[in-house]
Amino acid sequence: MDFTRIIQKNTENKLFTHQLIHNSRRFLLFILIFSAHLMNGQSGPDFTILADKAFLKLYQNSDECISYTQGILVSDQNTEHKMVLQNIISQALAMKGDYVQSVNIFAQHEDADPKTGISYFMQVFGGYNLADQYQNLGLYNQSKKIISHLLSDQRLLKSNDPALRITTAKLYQLQALNSGINRDYITALQNLDKSNRYLSDHNEENAIIKIENRTFRSSYLLKQNKFSDYKILINRVISDLESQKNKPFLLGLAYENLSQYYFLKQDYEAAIEKLETALGLIENLPFNNLKIKIYESLSKNYYAVHNDEKYNQYNKLHNDLKAKTDLNSKEGIRYLVKLVETNQNKNIEFQNYMHVRSFWYLILILSVIVLGLLTYFLIIKSKNRDLKKQFDFFEKQISQKPQQLIVNKTSVTKDPGSTKISREKEDEILQKLEEFEKSDAYLNKNMSLSQLSSQLEINTKYLSEVINNREKNFNGYINKLRINHIVQLLREDSAFRNYKVSYLAEYSGFSSHSAFTTVFKSVTGMSPNAYIQEISKTQTA
Repeated sequence: MDFTRIIQKNTENKLFTHQLIHNSRRFLLFILIFSAHLMNGQSGPDFTILADKAFLKLYQNSDECISYTQGILVSDQNTEHKMVLQNIISQALAMKGDYVQSVNIFAQHEDADPKTGISYFMQVFGGYNLADQYQNLGLYNQSKKIISHLLSDQRLLKSNDPALRITTAKLYQLQALNSGINRDYITALQNLDKSNRYLSDHNEENAIIKIENRTFRSSYLLKQNKFSDYKILINRVISDLESQKNKPFLLGLAYENLSQYYFLKQDYEAAIEKLETALGLIENLPFNNLKIKIYESLSKNYYAVHNDEKYNQYNKLHNDLKAKTDLNSKEGIRYLVKLVETNQNKNIEFQNYMHVRSFWYLILILSVIVLGLLTYFLIIKSKNRDLKKQFDFFEKQISQKPQQLIVNKTSVTKDPGSTKISREKEDEILQKLEEFEKSDAYLNKNMSLSQLSSQLEINTKYLSEVINNREKNFNGYINKLRINHIVQLLREDSAFRNYKVSYLAEYSGFSSHSAFTTVFKSVTGMSPNAYIQEISKTQTA
């Protein structure tokens, strides 16, 4: 009997032990599942919060933003997260004027392993990132082309994914800036409206993009001379930013924006006050691109009030910093061009699929245009005309649109030894040149044939040949656009007639006073000072 009880007791103990082990396993499994669920649930919001903080630091201090974001980047192996963080670092470097490193950071995510696959978000965000790089480097046509392609996808426009919606808002904002560069302010404002539709009050990034959109909107209203609407909007932006006190870049940008209004109103003292306030906000911060704008505006305003000491001080600061960033920008363009060189070369080939137009019709048109061009240059080069006749001719010349000075689709003077380019290809190049001449990009001191070729996505040899058929060389083409631009300003804005010739040379993109004077005389038939005297007489007559 005792033996039976012992067996029964052992059996009960074994059952109890088995049940205890089973329950323990179930509890452990529950803990593991709960922990995994908790970790997964927190990983998304944690990154969103960290990335949002990094984006805020972008407008507080570029160097701190880079250090902070790199710290996140080291510990986060998520491919999508890395792409977003690299874009923030790239933007911070661009705001410093370090375009080479900005492109370098961009290139790192381009080297991601394609075998791991790429999500739709990465495709869209990668396109946005490239468009952003192009715009930072002044290659606006490439930026515009990429954005137009991305925004043609209904999947993107109809998506409710917060990450895709904020990216769409950024794309529309970039496109607005591209339109603004081309002075298409109506389209620019429409794109800002579309950008705002994709924004929410979800986080700091959404709020910052809203502020940027309002600032850009005010700038375009000012350029349209809608002063009342402009003042209301820019003052609200400044009031909101001053109450937050944590976005010095945006507040400095807004004050620089407001100074332009007072400059147009010729209230130079008020403009200087706003600019000094803007500079005080960022003077010790690495926002070099904004500093360049502020230095330039300060030099213009101090020149207008005849404060030579301050003018020289800020003009030197502007020239030194601008030269440094321009050099870096040029290197950045070369670097970026090398990254896409292979694909670009594949796209540049002969396109002989169009029908050839009537030979005799072409000869007739060419003969008329050639005759017109010969007459035109003979008049310009004539040294036997008195100064009044030269002035009358040039005034008639500049009364036409500047864009029509060089490019004319029907004007062709081919060199018999040149490469054969189809009429259709030539028309395509001429159309792109027309669009280029509508912008102020030719005022860039570093504008070169290779840079223009990259910007317009045209084979350098073809572009050179088309330009040389109309001008002696590329430099002659660019310089004529610059002179025509500065002449237009001298005629329309009396303030420019009070500026020194050295400032006019700097403003119009010439490397020296003497070079500007030589080219100006070759185009207009008179020196800059003589022209200013004549135009002043005409305006007061």
